[in-house]
Amino acid sequence: MEIVFSLVSLTVTKVLQFSGLVDNGNVLKTKKMEEKALEVYDVIRSIRDPEKPNTLEELEVVTEKCVEVQELGEDEYLIIIKFSPTVPHCSLATLIGLCLQVKLQRCLPFKHKLEIYISEGTHSTEEDINKQINDKERVAAAMENPNLREIVEQCVTEPDD
Repeated sequence: MEIVFSLVSLTVTKVLQFSGLVDNGNVLKTKKMEEKALEVYDVIRSIRDPEKPNTLEELEVVTEKCVEVQELGEDEYLIIIKFSPTVPHCSLATLIGLCLQVKLQRCLPFKHKLEIYISEGTHSTEEDINKQINDKERVAAAMENPNLREIVEQCVTEPDD
C-alpha cells in the first residue's frame, strides 16, 4: 500500500509540474541564473579589444557560453567568466581580463563575487594570467597606473558614453 501511495503521489506531482499548476523550484532557479548570465554577457560583449577596432564579442573572445552564474545567497551571485584570447601567445590577455573586471564592477546592479579565467588550453601562460586577473591588489595597482587606466577606459567606455 505504501508503495502504491508513493507512486500515485509522484505521478500527481509530475502531472501538476508538467501542466504548469505547480512550479518546479529548480526550473525557476535555473532560469534565473540563465537570465543573470545574459545580463552579465550584455555588459561585457561591448568591451573593445585593446589593439583592434572590434569588440570582444565580434572577436569571439567572449560568448554567451563563457558566462556562468551561481547563486551564493539571497541576491548574491558568483560570476565565472572564461574568455578565449584570439591567439595562444596574446600579450594583451591580462589587459582584457582587467577590462572585464573593471566593467563588471562598475556596471552590475547586484551583489556579486567575480572570477575571471582564460579558457583552458587557449593561452600559453593561462595559469599566471588567471592569478593576476583575480588578485584584487594587482588589479587595484594596475588601475593606479595612468597609462593603463586610460587604455582600460577606452576599452570599457560605450561608444555613446
